[in-house]
Amino acid sequence: MPTVDEPHLRTRQMLFLLMAPSVAAAFFITLVPVLLLVRMSLSSVSRFGRIGDYVGLRNFARLMADPLLPDIALRTVIWTGSVVGGTLLIALPTALVLNRRFFGRRLAQFLVLAPWAISVTSMAVVWRRVLSDEAGLLNRLAMASGLIERPVIWLGSIPASFGFEILIAILVSVPFSTVILLAGLSSIPADLSDAARLDGANAGARLGHVTLPLLRPFICVVLIFNIAYVMNSFPIIWILTQGGPANGTDILVTYLYKLAFTLGRLDEAAALSILMLGALGALTVLLLRLLERPAHG
Repeated sequence: MPTVDEPHLRTRQMLFLLMAPSVAAAFFITLVPVLLLVRMSLSSVSRFGRIGDYVGLRNFARLMADPLLPDIALRTVIWTGSVVGGTLLIALPTALVLNRRFFGRRLAQFLVLAPWAISVTSMAVVWRRVLSDEAGLLNRLAMASGLIERPVIWLGSIPASFGFEILIAILVSVPFSTVILLAGLSSIPADLSDAARLDGANAGARLGHVTLPLLRPFICVVLIFNIAYVMNSFPIIWILTQGGPANGTDILVTYLYKLAFTLGRLDEAAALSILMLGALGALTVLLLRLLERPAHG
């Protein structure tokens, strides 16, 4: 006579058999490029991709001696922190508003989430046209309203171009983050907020003591995905400025591209890829550990 646990055991075995091919394929697809990167980072590689002799950590040492790398690494931290933080600051209030019932809510949700369907590359191309020197929409509007007398080269200075790139990256990241946070808000039982209201808690207290603690797992998911996406975000910076002027808007991923395909230093590019992968993995583990902690721990 079968025990109570046997049907559950058979179900788990069936799920394992169904998932095993997909897991094995995903593992193989992920592992092979990483192993190839490790091999390239520890070898001399010609500009045509031919892997030569083993050189140990020489590529990492040459990379660390690169005078451009410290500024680019710091700029990557500023870029990632600004975009991820700005995205969360906009997406969270937007999700809170869209989670309420009001006239035109469906239309508002569509308008906020519709840009998600547009590719980042297309958005970057459009913004490059908007910010172009003379025929750009921003210059034409500013001149028509009398704010400026002559066209401004918006992408000609490092602070202005980098600021525009951060702003565009935030606008691109908000729809996805809003979707995740809306899903989290819809999973919170309304009874909890109603009980807190009956106990005399105002809107701020309900947000701080009920909504945000229960929403924390979804906020962590937003942070993990956005950090991984933004840190490796290539199209916006490359299409708008290609890391210029004078490498002033380069982040690690655009500089990695230049190392590999412009300068032909494929071995150092592989070493930089390994360092970026390690940093991203450490941040992900840190956020997952934070997610495992009790809400009031």
